[in-house]
Amino acid sequence: MKKITSLAPGRTCLFGDHQDYLGLPVIACAIDRNIKLTAEQNDSNTFVLNMIDIDEIRVINIDATFDKLESRDYFASSLRVLRRYGCVPNVGYTITITGDIPINSGTSSSSALLMAWIRFLISAFGINHEITAEFIAKVGYESEVLEHGEPGGMMDHFSIGVGNVVYINTKDPFSYKIIRTDLKGLITGVSGVPKETIGLIGEIKGNALMSIGIVKQNFPDFDLNTSQIEDLDRYRNCLPDRLIPFFEAALKNYHYTKEALKEFEKPILDLQKIGKLMNQHHEVLRDLLKITVPRIDDMINAALRAGAYGAKIVGSGGGGSIVVIANPENENVVIEAILKAGAQEAYVVAVDPGVRIIENIEI
Repeated sequence: MKKITSLAPGRTCLFGDHQDYLGLPVIACAIDRNIKLTAEQNDSNTFVLNMIDIDEIRVINIDATFDKLESRDYFASSLRVLRRYGCVPNVGYTITITGDIPINSGTSSSSALLMAWIRFLISAFGINHEITAEFIAKVGYESEVLEHGEPGGMMDHFSIGVGNVVYINTKDPFSYKIIRTDLKGLITGVSGVPKETIGLIGEIKGNALMSIGIVKQNFPDFDLNTSQIEDLDRYRNCLPDRLIPFFEAALKNYHYTKEALKEFEKPILDLQKIGKLMNQHHEVLRDLLKITVPRIDDMINAALRAGAYGAKIVGSGGGGSIVVIANPENENVVIEAILKAGAQEAYVVAVDPGVRIIENIEI
């Protein structure tokens, strides 16, 4: 009888929110808040999933093929995807799931759960593919986004799958690279306001793609991946007023991400420069895409007044969390300010190495 334990981190987005579904790059970071999945083999031919934190138990037959998927049922969709790669369950497991990633906070608790589940299944039943961080990330993306026809991108799955601070180039041909294995002065602040994911992403994505399509009709030589922030004035006149902010946001966020990459690739990291770019990125998310809420704005303003170098909302928006860059010697002062501004939680986070198996034994 086997006992397998997998661990998957949360993630924070440093640069590139609302960019990966446009084929633009992202800089994200796996953080040391985790989902832990502990599985002990049973003789019931079922997966008994005991989700402690939400007080829910689910039972799945190991032979279930899920011809029809329920919305956001990632346990089912990943089983369906993995079968195509030759990962076929043949025994049952009783599984306990716990975690310290705040739910619905923009730090990818649901994707972390999915990735821990996928990593466990591959370890338990094998697969007809080389097991790499990139492959596990792709399975996560297929299971969550493609299989359900959702509007999200691949940032969550690659930052959790690959770990560390990662630059993800989402255009075709896809590529990624780890740009740092540590990052001091990183703080997460949780607003307690539930984020709004699917609808918000769908609306912003639709408007961004529409604006890009109109520009391409008027300027056939336009290529978003080679665009520059200076191009804005050339193209904006062909757009209706309501779409200009979405086009402007795409170009500006792309510019700030490219500038941040240059800083991350320097031998010595200048946290103040990273913070300044983060602030500029947040202004776009707040003023053009309008994805913040008052409590998020209060938390960010408080962090900056307390001496933080930079702060921004994380993820799809409408609530969720913020990421802050501060002088490591000033972290406690910044955390206290964020909490006083109404945050539910605020804490220092460290860079995590990514989803992994931490135990695989016979019992």
